[in-house]
Amino acid sequence: MSLKFRLIIINFLQFFIWGAYLTSIGGYMYATLHFKGEEIGTVFLTLGIASIFMPPLLGIISDRWVNAERLLGITHIVGAIALYYASTVTTPSKMFWAMLFVCMTYMPTISLNNTVSYHILKNNGLEPQKYFPPIRVWGTVGFIAAMWLTDLFHWTLTGTQLSFAAVSALITGLYCFTLPPCKPDNKDGRTLAEAFGIEALKLFKIPRMAIFFIFSMFLGAALQITNQWGVPFVDHFKFDPVFANTMGVKYPNILISISQISETAFIVTIPFFLRRYGIKTVMLMSMFAWFLRFGLFGIGDPGGGLIFLVLSMIVYGMAFDFFNISGSLFIEREAPATIRGSAQGLFMMMTNGIGAMIGSFGSGWLVQHYTQGANTDWKTIWFIFAAYALIIGILFMLIFRYKHVPYKTQNLPAH
Repeated sequence: MSLKFRLIIINFLQFFIWGAYLTSIGGYMYATLHFKGEEIGTVFLTLGIASIFMPPLLGIISDRWVNAERLLGITHIVGAIALYYASTVTTPSKMFWAMLFVCMTYMPTISLNNTVSYHILKNNGLEPQKYFPPIRVWGTVGFIAAMWLTDLFHWTLTGTQLSFAAVSALITGLYCFTLPPCKPDNKDGRTLAEAFGIEALKLFKIPRMAIFFIFSMFLGAALQITNQWGVPFVDHFKFDPVFANTMGVKYPNILISISQISETAFIVTIPFFLRRYGIKTVMLMSMFAWFLRFGLFGIGDPGGGLIFLVLSMIVYGMAFDFFNISGSLFIEREAPATIRGSAQGLFMMMTNGIGAMIGSFGSGWLVQHYTQGANTDWKTIWFIFAAYALIIGILFMLIFRYKHVPYKTQNLPAH
């Protein structure tokens, strides 16, 4: 088995686990367990909480003491136990602690998976910047595959999705122990301050960087909104006889998965847009794409309005990629080399940590506010989310000062 194929397998499995439940657990809690909006929002807070401290902690352990591939395997096996326990829980308080345990084991594996892939590629004389992106694409394929299987087996609104994820995590954990060793590099071990991005706080003294990080937090909240409420929204149409038998209602995860397919397509356009228009325009495109994402949800339905839902899924690719990936590249370019790693850690903390927590709790409160008995005013909710995205887009356009200098095309010698 070739080295690249082995890395494709681990990246596929890494995100297969997440795809089994991330977009559908909100619907399970909302439609089956009958949790209130704020209770669901509180459960989704666990992703943000875990993202703040677990990736840096396990990153330090892999840098100094334990082989990264072994730590990745151990964490996934423990995560399998956490996921299985979560599948048995039916109350909001127990689900909070169960999912906190799940997120504490899963969130650090995303960066550990990258570390393992980079380490193995470098040890075999392969440049990660060239060889990793096409390998990483298979992670998105794994995410989509799990979403489809969860839907086709009708596990979207049952706890079986978590059991399915648990089995996937166990298989992934065992597979990790077959990978080439990724020994710690003690000479280059990060300090706690570097790992948590604390040293990068000095970047807040630079106005454009401070504005960038603050708006990154706002966009992190937008991402959590769509992860949390996409399936519950589509599922609610099953109570309307007009839409009950439509494909979108029967297979909501497959409909939502168009978003991930779009994501893979927009990734390849990022270099062009960054070179041509610069980070400010690209991030503005992301913000207005979020506006369209939410607004199209507000006017769409699985019947005659299906086209609007599909368009919402398509613009998600731009909304996600033009913010997450472009933002990371902006930091790589603008942050001083001595604190670049810390700056990336701060970016993740602002988006997947603080931003996700704001999006989780805030959206949960809003959904509960517009729910009366069994009826939720989804149209108003999505329009409020759309207004949120539009406002932060307008503010960013007015406040963020950044002059882009387009790259000049160089004449390359003929070969």
